[in-house]
Amino acid sequence: MPILEVENLKKYFPVYSGVFQRRTGWVHAVSGVSFSVEKGETLGIVGESGCGKTTLGRCILGLYELTDGQIRVNGGTVSKLDAKNRKKLSRQLQMIFQDPFESLNPRQTIQQILEEKYRIHGAGNLDLENEVSGLLEKVGLPADVLSRFPHEFSGGQRQRIGIARAISMSPQIIVCDEPVSALDVSVQSKILNLLLNLQETLGLTYVFISHDLSVVRHISDRIAVMYLGKMVEIADAGTIYTRPAHPYTRALLSAVPVPDPEKTGKRMVLKGEIPSVENPPPGCRFHTRCPDVMPICREKEPVLEATGGDIKHLTACFQETGNWKQDTRK
Repeated sequence: MPILEVENLKKYFPVYSGVFQRRTGWVHAVSGVSFSVEKGETLGIVGESGCGKTTLGRCILGLYELTDGQIRVNGGTVSKLDAKNRKKLSRQLQMIFQDPFESLNPRQTIQQILEEKYRIHGAGNLDLENEVSGLLEKVGLPADVLSRFPHEFSGGQRQRIGIARAISMSPQIIVCDEPVSALDVSVQSKILNLLLNLQETLGLTYVFISHDLSVVRHISDRIAVMYLGKMVEIADAGTIYTRPAHPYTRALLSAVPVPDPEKTGKRMVLKGEIPSVENPPPGCRFHTRCPDVMPICREKEPVLEATGGDIKHLTACFQETGNWKQDTRK
């Protein structure tokens, strides 16, 4: 049984305008997303800014109330829990935030930051100083930093503190929201290796959100590609990088820089404007920019289906699944 299941998740934000601030529309941030994650697995979620990655992660954690859909953890539905049960669930679901400075309280010492969750969850009878010292040791920081404040650390050190806070309650699932995008490249690899080591030693499951495909390839077992609130392709990392099926995935991969001046790949430049999330186009949401668009793409919305007979490689593209031929005969 998957440790995390997301079924037809939708999250719409109201749009208000006018003097009386009447609702005039909805922002379709996440529209009918479904996937599952196995225990100990890392699912990478990639896509352009504004595609709904972070909103999806916050919905999983319960920070946003769902418009529709279900979220299950260990087989139990968690999308409509009351405050008491949501607090219990929060021990199993934690988040590593993108900005390692803004996510830490500048008025608290590192000891106060790390002890806070123990106090919230009623673990005040523990030897908290030893507990937080052990957390710092796990993330590669000395115990003598407990009396210092966040501004006294580098970006990489602050992110290590954020990781220590995330693992303090022994969670099962951690949502990593672009945890290395604000760090220098030399520091990124160290943080990624730390996450991999913690996953192995603590048995963690990651939902890793990023726009950097090189980073996602390094850490992910499977990768899901999002576009305008929809998932357009899901497959294992090797398949995504060697045999991408969806045109949008191919465009993203073509933009990844190659660290070899003698190898110049052909860039796939997408033309056209990104559609509005308030009024998404009919049919395939990518058809306004797709170089391989067909008439059916403008009329019917594709669903994630197996490509090439590979049930582990799903794509929402008529051209790759062959369903356009069936519709043409109709």
